[in-house]
This record gives sequence, C-alpha cells and structure tokens, in this order.
Amino acid sequence: GLSASVANAKDLAEWLGVNSKRQFNFAPSARPTPLRLFVRGFDVVNYESRVQAMSRPTYRAIKTHCENKEPAIVFAPTRKHAKQRALELLSYALNDNDEGYFRNVSAEDENVLEQLSEKIESDAGVKHAMTFGIAVIHEGLSKVEKQALFLAFECNACSLMICEAASVWTLRQKAKLVVVSGTQLYDAGGSSAADYPVVDVLQMTAKCGRPGIDEHGTCVLMCSQAKKAYYSKFLHESFPVESHLDHFLHDHFNAEIVTRTIETKQDAIDYLTWTYYYRRLTRNPNYYNLTGTSHRHVSDALSELVESTLSDLEVSKCAQIEEDDETGENEISPLNLGMIASYYYAQYTSVELFAASLTAKTKLKGILEIVSGASEFDSVPIRPGEVEIIRRLLNHSPIAMTNRKTNDPHVKTCALLQAHLSRVSLPGDLPRDLESILPTALRLLLAMVDVISSNGWLSPAMCAMELSQMLTQAMWDKDAGVLQLPHVTKSIALKAKDKDVESVYELLDADDSVREDILSDLSKRQLSDVAKAANRYPNVDCEHKITNASEISTSSTIDVEVNVSREWEFGDSVSLLPPVNCSRYPIPREESWWVVIGDEKENRLCAIKRVNVVKSSKVKLSFASPSEEGARAYSLYFMCDSYLGADLEFEFDVSVAKGEDPSDEDESSSEDDADDDDEDTDEDADKAKDS
Repeated sequence: GLSASVANAKDLAEWLGVNSKRQFNFAPSARPTPLRLFVRGFDVVNYESRVQAMSRPTYRAIKTHCENKEPAIVFAPTRKHAKQRALELLSYALNDNDEGYFRNVSAEDENVLEQLSEKIESDAGVKHAMTFGIAVIHEGLSKVEKQALFLAFECNACSLMICEAASVWTLRQKAKLVVVSGTQLYDAGGSSAADYPVVDVLQMTAKCGRPGIDEHGTCVLMCSQAKKAYYSKFLHESFPVESHLDHFLHDHFNAEIVTRTIETKQDAIDYLTWTYYYRRLTRNPNYYNLTGTSHRHVSDALSELVESTLSDLEVSKCAQIEEDDETGENEISPLNLGMIASYYYAQYTSVELFAASLTAKTKLKGILEIVSGASEFDSVPIRPGEVEIIRRLLNHSPIAMTNRKTNDPHVKTCALLQAHLSRVSLPGDLPRDLESILPTALRLLLAMVDVISSNGWLSPAMCAMELSQMLTQAMWDKDAGVLQLPHVTKSIALKAKDKDVESVYELLDADDSVREDILSDLSKRQLSDVAKAANRYPNVDCEHKITNASEISTSSTIDVEVNVSREWEFGDSVSLLPPVNCSRYPIPREESWWVVIGDEKENRLCAIKRVNVVKSSKVKLSFASPSEEGARAYSLYFMCDSYLGADLEFEFDVSVAKGEDPSDEDESSSEDDADDDDEDTDEDADKAKDS
C-alpha cells in the first residue's frame, strides 16, 4: 500500500489490478494520533536569511507546545543548518537563564548522559550539543554514534532531536512536536532553492504524535510565504498521483526494443496503452498538456510522443528504424549502443556521450572526464559552501580538468573521484555524495569498455579497465600495491618501499622478519585482517594456445584457447569467491576478469571476453586474421576489474599464409560454369550430327 492518502486511489488500484473490494483509501485526517498542523510563511527572499529567520520561531514553538519537556523533533535542510540550529536554540535557552531546558535527567542520572556522549567521537559539535540535551542527527555519524543519540532521545535524556532532512527515512522515533524548519534545499546548480520532495514532507509530518501517550501531535511547518497556501491545502487534502513516464520514456523504450517487445511503432503505442501514464491522460489532460480528451486527441498525443522518442533513439544510434517493403511498416531493431545501455542500466544519453567523445588516443584524463560527464550525475547536489571546497580539491588533483566550473555537478563528480583515488578526507556531506557516485561510475566504466571494444581500440580500453581497478581500491596506479590491504597506511607503504616491497606478492614472499618489521605498528587483530586479505588476493595462472596454428591464412580466423586457474585457499567446499577486499568502496563488489587479445603496435583490440574465475576456467576467443601474409605479433592480457597488480600479459606470434582471394574464387567459379556450358553445347552438336 501507499503511505499517504491520494485523490485517485481508484485509478491506481485498477491499473494494479486490485479488486474493488480490496481497495481501502483513508482521508488525511485518519491518523492513530490526531494531528494539529500550523503552517507559517516567511516573506524573506534570500534562502540563508529565510532559514535564519526561522530560528527564534522554532524555539517559541518548542516552549509553547512542549511545556513539560515532551520530546520534540526539528528538521533542518542540511547538516550545517542542523548544527547551527542547535547552537541557536541553546543560546536562546541561556538568555532565558535555563541552559538545561532541553536536558531531562536527574542529578543521579547525569553520568548516563555523559557516558552516551563519550561515544560521539567524529563530531565535537554534536557531542557538545548532546551534553545540553540536544541530539543532532546527520548522515556523517557512524552507526554507533547514531544509536547513542537515539537512546538518549528515547529515554528522554535529550528532549530535543535536530535532524537534517535527508535523515527522515532512517528515523523511527516519534515526538509530540515536529518542527519542519524550512522546506527547500539548494539544487544541483547552487544558484536557487528546490522544494523538498512531497513524500519527504509527508514522512516528516508522520513523526508527530506518540500513539497511546499523546492525545494529539503537533506539527509546525515553516516555509516561504509563496508556498504557504500550497502546504496548507496539500497537508489537509489528498493529492492525485500522476505519471512521469514521458520524462524517462527513452530508456524504457530502448530496453523494450532490445528485448524485442517493441519491433514497430504500433508496438510502442500498444506498450503505452498498458501504462499508468495512458490511464491518466484523459483524467487530467491539463497536467499532460493535452488540448482535449477525445480519442483523436489522445491518439495524436501518443503518436507524437512515440515519434519523438524513437527519433531521439535513432539519432543517438541506439536503435534503427527501417521501412519494410512488403508490409510498409517501420521495423525497429536495436543497435550496439542501445544493447550496451540496456545491459548496464545506463541512460541512452550517457552511452551516446561515450561513443561521441572517445577516440583511439583517449588517455586516463579523458576517460575520467567523460565518465564524470554522464547524465547519471546531473542531479549530484551542490550545497551552499561546497563551491570553495570543490575548488580546493581541483587545485590539489593530480589530473587537471578542462572544465573547472565549480557549480557544475559533473565537475564535482570528477573532483570527488580524484579525491577518492588520492584518499583525501572529505568534509561535510561530500562522503555521502561519493558513496552514491562510486557504484554508478564503476557500472558506467563497464559500459565504456564495451563501447571502446566495439570500435576496436586497445589503449583506451586498457585505461578504462585500470580506472575500474583504481576506483575499487581507492588508489592511483602509481601507488604501492600494499595499500590494497586493510590497515596499511601510506607510512607503512613507505616503510615497505625502503625494504623493496611494493606489491602484495612481494609482501607474501618476503622473509618473516622483514614482514614483521613492516607491519610492526599493527595490532594482532589488524595483522589477522591483513593476512586474510592477502590470502584472498588473486594468484592466477594463465596458459594459452592457438588451436588452428597450421591453418591460419589471410582468409581464415585465429582461434585462441585460454586456460585460467587460481590457487584457492578457502577449501574445496566453497564454490564462490567472497567479496573483493575493498574497505573504501561503499558496497560489496564481486571480482571479474577481462581476457583481451590485441595488437599493441597498431592499437587494435582484436577480441575481448569478460569471465568470472573461481578455480579454473576455459575461454575461447576467435578473431579475423590480418589481410596481409607473414608473421604477426599479438598480446594476450588477463585484466582484473577490482585489484591492481594482479594482471597478466603474454605475447605470441602467428604465421599468416596466403589464403584464397574471394575475387579469385568468383572468377574460377564463373570459368567452371563457362566450361560446363561449352561441354553441354558440344554434346548437343554431337547428338545433332548423329540424328
């Protein structure tokens, strides 16, 4: 079910196929605890000044509605505003000669609050506020720190909790009073404010009232004067749910074209008729810019939408539209870029950007900038005060960017990726942004490798694979390989370098005394983590052979068989590898490999295949032989997508003989046909003579 009352519940239920007897839609006033809502508008144009103006009214609301120190929750736009609001409320309490107003513990239980505050280590401002009874929650805190703050609030030792707006979905606590101190955030451009999503505001108001404890809950919502009427109406009345499918239709159509669900334009129109978008067209035509609700108006609108969407896919070379001579229908077929976008869940505009920007001479700098320019990063937020931080990151980045507009979300993405590779400590909300950027960047790099391979370029493909390794391990390719192990810092890596140990293999092969000296600063538990990660590090052996070496000619193919095996230290009963050891990567990552054959001299990628290796694997690759006879040198690369220094490279030569020219075959076949015709003519002449 949905978490809010909607005006068009019947449309939603019918589209989902729910029987009318199983449909239940409640009014907004139907709550476990009755809600009293106060909406206050602020006629201040400047964003920061408006947020600042909400400070004292927030304090007054708490004093008015929580006379007996009942719990209250305040939602602030960002982490900075949350911490700033805590200091302001404390100063107001101090002016009232009641600095302990928010602290609700007896003298005997004072040590309990002190013990909980000792668990706050990463943020001194949060720790300071907690000692005065204010729990400040933001996404930069660790799980242990959040649990300590939640416990202090639940036992009412801290009667006030101040949260940044992004934390509302992780918050389970409720309070008698909720103050929404502002309903806007700075958008990705950093030049204007954007409203909270409607569902976020609903979730905030849902925190009002504790069932079984409070007779009613109170919500004080503070917003700009222009939005006061909107929120007053919206929070008291249910709104309809509308479709935004037309804004994201390109990627939907592309996926359906790849799966052959859509093969003609009529199939595309039929596909739309099954969507919620089609159901709402006639119900709310003004919302979808429809001039009428007749069958003709709807048909014209759908035809125009399908034509424009398919035309964009054709221009971006994701799909091909051809007219069938027999039926006269337009047949739609997927192209390589469309299949790549669908397979990796990439936006079609990103794959189009890759195909247009990549060249045979693209280096690491170009690949990093092109990945950062993908459409997936259009919505990366740029908050107030982050422009200067991004500028400092760019000034210290090893790779200088061509575009240095610090209010551009793509520039911020590139700056954060380079900071990740350099293991720079990021302030504020930037670590959270980086956590959302990294998995998307890795997925786009896999798509980029396929785009480059389609063009047959070797050098940029290898750069993209190496960048995948670097982003997973949070290090540059020039850094020491031992940094991939947990708890190994740059100082330990320098100590290892002094002893001629740089890679993980060299650390494993070193004498015990040397290894103990290098890792002498680590505890026993940390040494155990290092040993476990080192044993997990791939130790791969690769053998190859040309299966048709004696038959290679200018008109044949070259068939290569690659046998891969690895030393397995986890027992025969284990059939799957554990996740990659990458402590700085936000989510678990599975290890995979590329088998690549290329001509390094000509920068030509001949064959590529992506495989997963547990114990052993056999891979067969086949590619066209060169058009000129003679000896040719090729390189075989076995590239990991997750670890640095584990790659293998081999060289092999092939002897190409002269093959049959297709034109010669055509001439010989025509000569044979002519000889047959001459023989038939002679036989007919002989028969005529005999008769």
